[in-house]
Amino acid sequence: MEDAKKLEEFQAKIDADIKIEPKDWMPEKYRQNLVRQISQHAHSEIIGMQPEGNWLTRAPSLRSKKILMAKIQDEAGHGLYLYCAAETLGVSREQFLKWLHEGAAKYSSVFNYPTLTWADIGAIGWLVDGAAIVNQVSLQGTSYGPYSRAMVKICKEESFHQRQGYEIIADLSKGTEEQKQMAQDALNRWWWPSIMMFGPHDGDSAHSNQSLKWKIKRESNDELRQRYVDKTIHQGEILGLTFPDENLKLNEQTGHYDISPIDWDEFWNVVKGNGPGNRIRLAHHIKAHDDGAWVREAAIAYRNKMNAKSKIA
Repeated sequence: MEDAKKLEEFQAKIDADIKIEPKDWMPEKYRQNLVRQISQHAHSEIIGMQPEGNWLTRAPSLRSKKILMAKIQDEAGHGLYLYCAAETLGVSREQFLKWLHEGAAKYSSVFNYPTLTWADIGAIGWLVDGAAIVNQVSLQGTSYGPYSRAMVKICKEESFHQRQGYEIIADLSKGTEEQKQMAQDALNRWWWPSIMMFGPHDGDSAHSNQSLKWKIKRESNDELRQRYVDKTIHQGEILGLTFPDENLKLNEQTGHYDISPIDWDEFWNVVKGNGPGNRIRLAHHIKAHDDGAWVREAAIAYRNKMNAKSKIA
């Protein structure tokens, strides 16, 4: 009876849009859903640095290199903000990374696709970060306080990332025929993976309905996906590019764009670890983590030494 009363009071706070804070009582499933979602978000930011880092030394100008470096640094920061938010739920950073390295935790499937040309860096910014913004603006209103506050800063920086990508694609689209074809090829390869970023259809998602009830998510996967499609189609038309979907058309009755059925077999194949870059991405992260162990150990030793000195003083 006590738990039932706590659940009722908890839901009343959610319905009143009162943020849940780390020391507040929360249902265990609410905590577990947050642990899964926030850690997956953090992993995605960190792993997402890899396909862009592939082009850092090959960027076509000093300006483009500086911008790309700043973007990659932002994404490292986003991962740290999110790991900090996730740690307030009683799980250590080390445990989150252990789950990632063991394959028990996931990150966004879109980061398992290769960046073959400079235009792919533009497509990631324009399409992938564009999709992230649509999702993350909604998450600023999430019910868990630390997650909500982290999203405010992240969204501001993601807007810069999207503009960086759009600028690259726009420049290529106005360039030579070869450059325009490079932009079109990148759009062809990144369009569907970016659409899949929003996750399964609402009825097929095991977590979606409960997350919506608890306002962990404020809008459904399909609502967010439709908003992204409507916005991005207009941007592509300005660029003079063609989207790789023969069934794409504006539905005059709904006012939204209709798209072809999504290839969910491809999505789940990548999620299960069989994408073109899954093994490379994870192996790279594990190696970087292991190689950096001495830095973490030295930092901890220095902190302990300074703490000991302050106690003596």
